Amino acid sequence: MKRLLVALVFAGCTATSALATEVGVSVTVGQPGFYGRIDIGNFPQPRLIYAQPVVIEAVRVVEPTPPIYLHVPPGHAKSWRKHCQKYDACGRPVYFVQDDWYNHVYVPEYSRQHGKGKDKNKGKHK
Repeated sequence: MKRLLVALVFAGCTATSALATEVGVSVTVGQPGFYGRIDIGNFPQPRLIYAQPVVIEAVRVVEPTPPIYLHVPPGHAKSWRKHCQKYDACGRPVYFVQDDWYNHVYVPEYSRQHGKGKDKNKGKHK
């Protein structure tokens, strides 16, 4: 009886973990929790983690490469050499925007400018 009870508990845990692994979460630019390249464009001037852009690999560039702005998880900016490949940003000047600025300035402005994902074709006839 003990073995049957243990087997049922184990089977229940296995089924629960199998269901949990099928759940996916997608976060896109302009949402809290997004990490990656952001387009500053007409947005208010970002608050930066470091005043100067960070470049990991010295590369010979004929024309100056414009800096990119990134929102990265805590710790990625500090050990940028370890993480720059994930963002396709090695060898580029990078400004890291502060998390607070991204969440309280960029996200609301991005939502305002892009209509919070509203269907822009709504009401249009084909």
